[in-house]
Amino acid sequence: MQTIWLGGAEWLAVLRIGLGLWWLESWRHKDRKGWFERGTGIAWAADIAGKHRWGVVRTGFRRVVEPRPKLIAYVVVYAELALGLGLVTGFLTPVALVAGLLLNLLYLTLMIHDWAEQGQNAMMALISFVALFAMAWQTWSLDAALGLFL
Repeated sequence: MQTIWLGGAEWLAVLRIGLGLWWLESWRHKDRKGWFERGTGIAWAADIAGKHRWGVVRTGFRRVVEPRPKLIAYVVVYAELALGLGLVTGFLTPVALVAGLLLNLLYLTLMIHDWAEQGQNAMMALISFVALFAMAWQTWSLDAALGLFL
C-alpha cells in the first residue's frame, strides 16, 4: 500500500482517533442537566419513536426505553463518552468500534426520517466498520502497547 506522509496503519489510527473525537464532541455538547434531570433527550426520542413508520421501533422503544428513561439517558450519554475515550486512546478498540457501530445503527433506525442526522450516523457507522475490519488499533493505541487483539 502506498500512502503519503504516514503509513496505512497510521492513517487508520488517524481515522480511529477522529471517530473518537466525534463521539467526544457528541458527549460534550449534550445538555447533561437536561438529559438527566428533565429527561429532554429521552422525551425527544420518545416523540420520534411514537411517530415512527415502523411498528418494531415504536414497540421496542415502548418496551425498552419508556419503563426506564433515567437509566437509558445515563447509558446513552456515558456510552458516547466511553466510546470517545476508548477510540482516542485505542483501549478496547474492537469493543468500542462494535458498540459505536450498533449505537449509530440504532440512531440511524430511530431517526430514519431526519435526513440531517442520517449523514452523520451513516458516516460514523462506515468509519466504525472500516476501522474494525482494518484493525485500526495496531498503531498509536493502548491495545497495541498492551499486546491486546493481535
